[in-house]
Amino acid sequence: MTASVFSPARAGRLPFVLSALTLAMAAPVLAEEIANNELAPTVITAVQQSSPLTVIANPKDARQPVPASDATDYLKTIPGFSAIRSGGTNGDTVLRGMFGSRINLRANGGLMLGACPYRMDAPSSYISPETYDQLTVIKGPQTVLWGPGASAGTVLFEREPERFGELGSRLNASLLAGSNGRFDQVLDGAVGSEQGYLRFVGNQAQSDDYEDGDGDTVPSRWKKWNGDLAIGWTPDADTLIEFTAGKGDGESRYAGRSMDGAQFERESLGLRFEKSNLGGVLDKVEAQVYYNYADHIMDNFSLRDPDPSSMMPMPMASQVDRRTLGGRFAATFKWTDVELVSGVDALRSEHRWRNSDYDMMSDSYSDTDQFAWDKDAVSHNYGAFAEATWYAAERNRVVAGARLDRATTKDYRASAWSGMMQVANPTEGDTRADTLPSGFARYEYDLADSPTTLYAGIGHVQRFPDYWELFSASSGPSDADNAFAGIKPEKTTQLDFGVQYASADLQAWASGYVGQVRDYILFSYSTDMMGMSSSQADNIDARIMGGELGVAYNLTDNWKTDATLAYAWGKNSSDGEALPQMPPLETRLGLSYERDAWSAGALWRVVAAQNRVDAGKGNVVGQDFGSSAGFAVFSLNGAYRVSDNLKLSAGVDNLFDKDYAEHLNLAGDAGFGYPAEPVAIDEPGRTLWTKVDVSF
Repeated sequence: MTASVFSPARAGRLPFVLSALTLAMAAPVLAEEIANNELAPTVITAVQQSSPLTVIANPKDARQPVPASDATDYLKTIPGFSAIRSGGTNGDTVLRGMFGSRINLRANGGLMLGACPYRMDAPSSYISPETYDQLTVIKGPQTVLWGPGASAGTVLFEREPERFGELGSRLNASLLAGSNGRFDQVLDGAVGSEQGYLRFVGNQAQSDDYEDGDGDTVPSRWKKWNGDLAIGWTPDADTLIEFTAGKGDGESRYAGRSMDGAQFERESLGLRFEKSNLGGVLDKVEAQVYYNYADHIMDNFSLRDPDPSSMMPMPMASQVDRRTLGGRFAATFKWTDVELVSGVDALRSEHRWRNSDYDMMSDSYSDTDQFAWDKDAVSHNYGAFAEATWYAAERNRVVAGARLDRATTKDYRASAWSGMMQVANPTEGDTRADTLPSGFARYEYDLADSPTTLYAGIGHVQRFPDYWELFSASSGPSDADNAFAGIKPEKTTQLDFGVQYASADLQAWASGYVGQVRDYILFSYSTDMMGMSSSQADNIDARIMGGELGVAYNLTDNWKTDATLAYAWGKNSSDGEALPQMPPLETRLGLSYERDAWSAGALWRVVAAQNRVDAGKGNVVGQDFGSSAGFAVFSLNGAYRVSDNLKLSAGVDNLFDKDYAEHLNLAGDAGFGYPAEPVAIDEPGRTLWTKVDVSF
């Protein structure tokens, strides 16, 4: 069955969309001579690695598939990344088969940690990519600058400070409409002068339940909004003081969970100082403090009807929040052949929960104090770091770094669940504390007669267990009272190596890795005769390896092609089994034609079957249910730059309406019409979208 593009119920929205498009098109044509914010006419089909182990991208660029709803949605288009899918949005990021706090995900330098014990509001769900200016990915344990535990990699979503030579302004805006009621609006504007600036960036996005390739409706509707304000003072070209504040909220209906996300409220504050070009060995100093607060409500009745045959037959709701306060100070020193960045960072994170009262008559949550907040965990981390680049010779570089972290977590839980009963928590009032070293060293060599760089680096990271690993599991190792008492820090040692080539017409790269993980934190899931599920967190030893490669080639002045491939492999060497939740081999092939102000492109995504599984094992969110089939999806796109300041783009994803599911996947549950046995959630069928970008 062919999936419908616009249902009759959505037709009423079409006149508004067309009117908005017309207004958006008219304004910038008058400012066509302004070229400092010119829009590129292409649609991105593959994000290439720009330097050894580093990917730098502009999240505002139009890309295929349909523009991202959150950070995970964007990152999964980069080779090496994948997502644990749960429906339309709010998936969980996976890099090289590694999950959770093994990926250091930061927005404007700060940590936005979710509150749900089962990561319904993963940190990535609070990031709207198109509201940021730059995305930087550093694969592997190959930097120590941005916090602890980044054994899989570091991901930075950043907003750049504004610079105005004189009194002026700029505006970027976009509007997107697509299948399944998708409708996005983004506004990013700034005014300022040499002395400072005021910037506002906001977005609103929503989508209805989508239809898969068989025409079946998958529960997946969602909506989100964000608004962020930045006030910057730039007394001279080398000084910046910036204050930021932001809020956001949303809701999301899930096919793979027993409850939905009824609230994703976010509050953010930040202050940073930068002083550059100091003129001596000390070249730059930077300092930052940030505050992030997540207030999340989950329930089984506001976005669905409770299933009387499920384990949650009655309306139920729970509210959790997470308050994170952090700071960082760094100084950059420069000598003739050496550049050194050193500093300190710290954070405090407090997690609380309570039952939430919902008034069905008013369809809103009560703001009374009927239910008190219970604090269950407080975590601290204090770190010191230093990272140096030594330009040993004209074509030789050595990059090395080290950091030392002191991590603590206190357990405030008075009770814990044991099946359907609450029992006294044996670790109430206990504090876990560890001192954890990490470091890396990498050698880079530029060939003399070729635009080629070879590199190899070794890194070691000791990662303290995060909140989800210490508090979400039903039990811990068999010799411990619970996960809080028994889970050990994870220790990853990894060799990264590769090659980077860049000429006028050809860019090619390959990156590989081989690693050993001691005390890898693994979750095992089981269901008893009463249908109650439970999880156990334990430590094992694991071996990992894999890599990514990519190529982009200009066939002619107008025709371009690109291809990427990614593979991740893991083994539970303690049990002799496959390491679970490993993404299968994936390749992307793109072809595009660009001439003057318009372009057209095609993307063919091919994913292999995954037979290396360990059923019932996984992480806090996902587990292997069995082997998965391979699939191939073909998509088309086109774009037209009406002027330097206006671009129209459109695409059709999954052109042939393929019915398929990703391997990393939350299982559908019986409450939404799925069978009692877990089944993978199917992905969207044929999806059409159109987007207009304005910049002046």
